[in-house]
Amino acid sequence: QVQLVESGGGLVQPGGSLRLSCATSGISFYIYAMGWYRQAPGKQRELVATMTTDDHTNYADFVEGRFAISRDKAKNTVFLQMNSLKPEDSAVYYCNAQGLSWGTRLEYWGQGTQVTVSS
Repeated sequence: QVQLVESGGGLVQPGGSLRLSCATSGISFYIYAMGWYRQAPGKQRELVATMTTDDHTNYADFVEGRFAISRDKAKNTVFLQMNSLKPEDSAVYYCNAQGLSWGTRLEYWGQGTQVTVSS
């Protein structure tokens, strides 16, 4: 059974930093991208950052150089370093993994970790 488990969320003051981690288990297929999405109350889930197996990264415009995604490909783990956090960054952050198995596209999500930016 494939599982993605996020950790590292919490309460932080504006301007602070957090590092999110996403550990996976049960992966038996090729992962070609992992990433982070977020969803604030009353809003749709939106992309934060993704990283492909060949290290191509994609960031949402609102990141503005404040966040950095990284991967440990050997462990199928993905991280999100978030700096200069703003109150509008408050949301549930979800880990995402996309892969292929016998030509079939697969996608999995974690359960989410809450990030709250507040003074």
